Amino acid sequence: MLPNQVVDTTVLPPAERFAFWYALVAQETAPAHISSGHLDNFVAYVQAIDLGRIRMTSLRYPSLEAIRPAKLVRSAEGDVYQLTLPLTGRSTLIHDRTESTLEPGKHFTLLDPARRHVARHHADGAGLATTITVQIPHAALPLAPDRLRRLLATPLSSHLGVGGLLAHHLRSIAAHPEQFEPAQAEILGGVAVDLLTAALAQYLDIEDTLSPEARHTALRARVVDFIDRHLDTDELSPRSVAAAHHISLRSLHRLFEAEATTVAELIRAKRLEQCRRDLGNPLLRQPIQAVAARWGFSDKAHFSRLFRAHYGRSPQEYRMAVTRQDR
Repeated sequence: MLPNQVVDTTVLPPAERFAFWYALVAQETAPAHISSGHLDNFVAYVQAIDLGRIRMTSLRYPSLEAIRPAKLVRSAEGDVYQLTLPLTGRSTLIHDRTESTLEPGKHFTLLDPARRHVARHHADGAGLATTITVQIPHAALPLAPDRLRRLLATPLSSHLGVGGLLAHHLRSIAAHPEQFEPAQAEILGGVAVDLLTAALAQYLDIEDTLSPEARHTALRARVVDFIDRHLDTDELSPRSVAAAHHISLRSLHRLFEAEATTVAELIRAKRLEQCRRDLGNPLLRQPIQAVAARWGFSDKAHFSRLFRAHYGRSPQEYRMAVTRQDR
């Protein structure tokens, strides 16, 4: 599992919850004056995950307002940007006299804690607002600060293009840190920085200035996203993937040279995983051949051999085992 710290304020007496949560958030993100109608019983959750050069924090909290005034700005240490990705609730930012609204699932933004701002987060109904933040050193982003200043506190797309790939990457890590090894933290953080750099460069129209590494990461992420979205398409193949991204088949294979799998193997593994999920779904009682055909395996015997080689049992044996567990 990735190195992480989890805090649940409900393990504390109600009167102590906000002070504890505030101290942790001030340490993980940036100090601010926070007001809320729930200070007497502040139910909140924090999960901080180390990703090498950057640190990601997943937060759930009641409606609140955070003001970062000049006094706290002057006392700030370190040169970092803060990426803010709201997942639920409504978020409004006031930065340099400009007010912006971030829609959950649609926007992320970049803040500079060394600048004054106001952030208002409203939970949906009686629930909690959910946000992912990432602390990124200025030096980690190979983009000029004077250019980035134009994008600070601006709503940027988190559901389309490279911004969508970045949001998916961060949400996957936050949702399942246990699926990664500690040694992968630096790699995952590097991917996040490269995707953020590519997303910001698109808005600034300076993609040609990116390093080969950043362009490589962004293109590879687009390829994997394309494969995920077209797994049920019969025509999906390395050749069709290359054509969709206007690159040669050789260039496509070069993208995955450092990986332990080829593009064809990646497509096959992802399709097998979709079959496994469908076979284990008690509400989806389709014949095994129908499940296999849906995900691109037209030959039943070939599919059965692949499934057994990948999961150690036949599709029928796997479905029966899952059925017995559910009883």
